[in-house]
Amino acid sequence: MTHTPINRRTVLFGSMLMGTGVQAFANTDNWPSRPIRMVVAGSSGAGGDVFARLISDPLSKVLKQPIVVEPKAGANGLIACDAVAKAQNDGYTLLFAPSSAILINPVIHAKLPYDTEKDLTPITQVGAAGILLVANPKTGFKNLADMVAYAKANPGKLAYGSWGTGSSGHLAMEGIKAHYGLDMPHAPYKTLVSEVTDLLGNNISVGFTDIQSPIPHMKAGRLVGLGQTGSQRWPATQDLPTLSEQGYKFEADGWYGVFAPAGTPVAIIDRLNEEINRLQKTPEVRQRIEGQNMIVPVDRNAVQFAASIKRDAAIWQGLAKATDLKTK
Repeated sequence: MTHTPINRRTVLFGSMLMGTGVQAFANTDNWPSRPIRMVVAGSSGAGGDVFARLISDPLSKVLKQPIVVEPKAGANGLIACDAVAKAQNDGYTLLFAPSSAILINPVIHAKLPYDTEKDLTPITQVGAAGILLVANPKTGFKNLADMVAYAKANPGKLAYGSWGTGSSGHLAMEGIKAHYGLDMPHAPYKTLVSEVTDLLGNNISVGFTDIQSPIPHMKAGRLVGLGQTGSQRWPATQDLPTLSEQGYKFEADGWYGVFAPAGTPVAIIDRLNEEINRLQKTPEVRQRIEGQNMIVPVDRNAVQFAASIKRDAAIWQGLAKATDLKTK
């Protein structure tokens, strides 16, 4: 198999962007020679776990080693990110994280136990999509305007859920609240699964979720889609207008990303980038990605992915600052 050439300029540029470290020139001829651990920033059975397995299963066949997927829920991915940031940088520990864990945590937390930019090295993007705004059907809401009208008429009475403080769902709703002048308390959940469960039970009436988890419930009429974020309507929710189409401009796309501890050899980073990008374009994997209501992203090498993260961070962190979203 032909791999992307590695040269000194690539290594130095990658190190400058995201701290690939001094082990970039280590001998990696025998990698991988044992199982690889993929830590997922999210709960078992939620979107991140599904996508991690969607990629890790065919990747393990290519690399001829098992990939053990290990979900670590909590704190909008902070726990998982911290575990990988402090792991050995030998190519045997990877992070699979949603964009919010990478882009938003650094600006809303006064202190992190790791430095996202210095301690984690981007490998590649997996999928691209938005997030869903859903409601329990007992609310009677059919769209964003219905929710806004009720919240305006009933200040403080309509709480909303997200999968944690600092999640993209939390930030998206805070943006809506600021735009329309709404008083809606936030109910953060540790996991998406628990949030969706409470939405189904009408313990929480509305909330932002990932792009995939509530779809079976929406099809069955147990939840109602009010809108979706992002630059387009996504594959499985073509009949659901975007928030932008409904008058609230919110076109930033979300994604999942694969990362490694800083200092992981560049040859390993580039090999993983090449293989994961190739796998996403195979008919079987592409179909499965689209079946989870996401699209296959444009190919980027690791350095280009790092640069795209910086661009996305400016958008999300600007919104976090504008809404004065902070944690202790």
